[in-house]
Amino acid sequence: MRKEFLIGIAVFLFLVIVDFSLFFKTRWFWSLLLLSFVLGGLPTYLLYLKENKRQKEVETEFLEFIRSLVEGVKSGIPIPQSILNLKDKNFGALTNYVKKLAYQIEWGVPVKDALRIFARNTDNKIIRRSVAIIIQAEESGGRMDDILESVADSVVSIERLKDERKSSTYSQVVQGYIVFFIFIGVMLMLEVKLMPMIQDMLKGLTGGISGGGFFEAGEATAGTELNFKRIFLSLIVIQGVFAGLLIGKFSEGKIKYGIKHSFALVVAALLLILTVAPP
Repeated sequence: MRKEFLIGIAVFLFLVIVDFSLFFKTRWFWSLLLLSFVLGGLPTYLLYLKENKRQKEVETEFLEFIRSLVEGVKSGIPIPQSILNLKDKNFGALTNYVKKLAYQIEWGVPVKDALRIFARNTDNKIIRRSVAIIIQAEESGGRMDDILESVADSVVSIERLKDERKSSTYSQVVQGYIVFFIFIGVMLMLEVKLMPMIQDMLKGLTGGISGGGFFEAGEATAGTELNFKRIFLSLIVIQGVFAGLLIGKFSEGKIKYGIKHSFALVVAALLLILTVAPP
């Protein structure tokens, strides 16, 4: 088990013990309990963000690697030797992968196999696709300098499209957050203002009926209040999860990048709701 998971579990258990010991039956109990889950999962979440950042840096450095490889191939140096010449060059997050690739070629591993291992180790979709094109081009006997240049151009185009999408959808991301918090405000108004009015009406109504011997007014209003709270919380969680996923899809092109937005929206909403209107 990774160190981050152990730290998260330890933080979670400590905060839960403190919450039950000091804040049980207070209005802060549910907020602090949620905060315990958040802080307990924070190390794992930070690890996820770190991996996303690493993947973006790997894609950027892969472009530099391909460009350097093109220069070597254009000067008449074969691909294996060109890779060996780049062994000691700094490629940021990609450096260790390039060194491993060069060492494998030095040990006699065929270039195609070494490149496949390189792509698999980086665990990056763009690199895997680019390496597959390079291997196919080498097998078909095409001009490697032209193929590598076209691969570099395609990587540049992909990165440019990502940046353009992110900049063009920035306003939509902000609007998504604003709409969500307006939705929370409406839910809070319903729970804080409208629900007491409904409960008062039900008390009067059920009080008259219970006088006739049907059921107790208190049980009916308590059940109604509980149902409303559950409905509100369910709506907020569902809205936050899907709003975050859509924001990630719009801004970065993949739903998985919306997980961080969903996490932020749901946590912020629940902390607000549980603090202002605790169960």
